[in-house]
Amino acid sequence: MSRSAFATIHLDALRHNLGRIRALAPRSRVMAVVKADGYGHGLERVARTLSGADAYGVAAIADGQRLRAAGIGHRIVVLSGIDEAGDLLEVRRLDLDIVVHHDHQLDLIAADRNPRPLRVWLKLDTGMHRLGFDPARTDALLARLRALPNVHPDIVLMSHFARSDEPLEAATPQQLARFASATAAPLAHSIANSAAIVHFPDARQDWVRAGGALYGLSVEQDRCGADDGFRPAMSLSSKLVAINRVAKGERVGYGGLYECPEDMAIGIVAIGYGDGYPRSAVTGTPVLLNGREAPIVGRVSMDLMMIDLRQHADATINDRVLLWGPELPVERIATSAGTISYELTCGITRRVLFLEDEG
Repeated sequence: MSRSAFATIHLDALRHNLGRIRALAPRSRVMAVVKADGYGHGLERVARTLSGADAYGVAAIADGQRLRAAGIGHRIVVLSGIDEAGDLLEVRRLDLDIVVHHDHQLDLIAADRNPRPLRVWLKLDTGMHRLGFDPARTDALLARLRALPNVHPDIVLMSHFARSDEPLEAATPQQLARFASATAAPLAHSIANSAAIVHFPDARQDWVRAGGALYGLSVEQDRCGADDGFRPAMSLSSKLVAINRVAKGERVGYGGLYECPEDMAIGIVAIGYGDGYPRSAVTGTPVLLNGREAPIVGRVSMDLMMIDLRQHADATINDRVLLWGPELPVERIATSAGTISYELTCGITRRVLFLEDEG
């Protein structure tokens, strides 16, 4: 059996979502965050489609290598910065910006003798406590950076929200206040991620960093990306490869987790956790069979899953099955699987065939 799992990337949706970000933050420059292989949508594909962005945000220098090899000339910001002295050679070769979030990185830059200026984003920890400097050190850090001849004077000040996807929580306004009071220096500022772009107008500063929203993914629990005007950029689909009649009381799948309540038809779909569909998706998680919902039954296996066909008497072999997409929000599957939509799209594996749809 040839694999029948397809991920269709809707390029028009990506462009629409960038336009939506522009509409929400018209006075800001937009960094399109394309890390994790473009949130699973394909790094080079996404970057080419989002050529209207002002910069791209990546997780590592290797992503910058891929983008430059693909002919992408945009500004590229390495969000994790550098790890060792040798990284600076590659950063300059590729003309990358770097985030500086730790004294170790400052020391590497200070020890560097190449006079070509590095473009630096200085990251402050305003409350997430993951990466970044104490805001009380901001002026001293800026003074040190500005004293280095190999640092470009146009430093960008940045931070990252921990709970901007919870718009009623006080944590985000508190982080905004800490960020605003960090320095009086006239620098470009960047703090808004996707959720903050949607929910916190004051966070839409000189630069916004759009991630999940660009792919049409929800920025808030119990909502879908479409609720905020974004379009899903991925459809994951497969097909029925078998239809079996199973007697009442029989158990199906690994562990026998599902017991047939009556004599019934079970459909076998050619997709599983080996393709990136979550094994943790529970019985009842929906798929769309020929445009109508059918529930998963039993445990998702590596290559296959089973669905209840009692409401699909007309189902036939090779019928299309949609696992998620514009008609079936990925957030519904994420909720059933106890995870978030970002993890699902990022988790699509290499054996899935990617297709492009211009819309």
